Amino acid sequence: MQNTTQKPSFEFIALMASLMSIVALSIDALLPAFPEIGVSINSLDATEHQKLVTMIFLGLGVGQLFFGPLSDAIGRKKVVYLGMVITLLASLVCVFSPNLEWMLFGRIVQGIGLSTSRSISISMIRDMYKGDVMAKVMSFVTAFFILVPVVAPAYGKLVLDLANWQAIFYSQMVITILVGFWFWKRQPETLKPEYKQPFTIRMFWDGFKEFLKYKESVAFTLISGLVTGAFLVYLSASQHIFEDQYGLKESFPYIFAGLAISIGLSTLSNGTLVLRFGMRRLSLTALILFCIIALAFVVLYMGGPNPNVYVLVAFLSLQFFCLGFMWGNFRSIAMEPIGHIAGIGAAINGFFSTVVSIPIATFIGLFVDTHVYPLFLGLAVCGLLSLAIFLYVRKAKNLVPATS
Repeated sequence: MQNTTQKPSFEFIALMASLMSIVALSIDALLPAFPEIGVSINSLDATEHQKLVTMIFLGLGVGQLFFGPLSDAIGRKKVVYLGMVITLLASLVCVFSPNLEWMLFGRIVQGIGLSTSRSISISMIRDMYKGDVMAKVMSFVTAFFILVPVVAPAYGKLVLDLANWQAIFYSQMVITILVGFWFWKRQPETLKPEYKQPFTIRMFWDGFKEFLKYKESVAFTLISGLVTGAFLVYLSASQHIFEDQYGLKESFPYIFAGLAISIGLSTLSNGTLVLRFGMRRLSLTALILFCIIALAFVVLYMGGPNPNVYVLVAFLSLQFFCLGFMWGNFRSIAMEPIGHIAGIGAAINGFFSTVVSIPIATFIGLFVDTHVYPLFLGLAVCGLLSLAIFLYVRKAKNLVPATS
């Protein structure tokens, strides 16, 4: 039964947030260890190390295509367990990687395994809730996903100082097992037996055709990909920007944490404001401000040197504060019409938003070498494209006459 007014369970939110947090920790805890990993696997090009982030996102996108439909067939919980096993095995591949190629392979497989925690948690939320209540739950869960990077780099640096970069992977494996045990003991299956569908190739094709029927689902999947792609440039290049361009190796984890707090605060605020103002109005306002801030940076620093680090952090904080009102709401708007195919719908949404974001991040990341300017130019372009799509869909929806 989907709830539109019932107060969400705290433990349910905490469990879904923990599943999401495993993903965030696996991405961000490794950032301070990039130089040490590079030496260990004989890869000294800082721009190549960005792939350790983008490749895990590639795995996250690809894995959902398989595990989303599978969860519609056998249930959500079994798929989460399977993904955790894959994640643990892939972590071992990363630990014993002799070169960059094997490390990237391990990160892709790790992402494939982690895709279950990411996409199935969204499916379970959609199984339980809909409308603005769903957006509220999604906001709180996304907030935890975003707030984990507050401590992840500092956590990774602490483990690195006490042991080595391999210990970061081992500690993540322990955390994954603990969350898996909690999930097994306390979380009931959310997929009702009557909604189960046989797992076939046609199941994906039918789900994809059903997905395409809903313009908002398609449009906000694309918007999510554009915005995520721009942010992914920062995520993958942040270590290079602050440690190499600005020479702030010791301060990097704290700067990263402060910026993550900016997103987390706005995401938590969204969880309380969305029931009052609605997810569409909040996300549109945030997107407009996002574009204005990015364009302001582009105009002010065109052709000049990198700005003072305090100016850079201020601009990024404002950008990321806007993101907190966008991510969860965009995902909720895309998922709202397709609750009847929540598993395959979340998979398609996650896959195609990732397919859009990875090339964007890879391309823009090539230019973030000696200057941070390409990052903001990318944020501006992706933001403006997202705004154009949002306004087009909004206008088309308003032109459709209401039916009695």
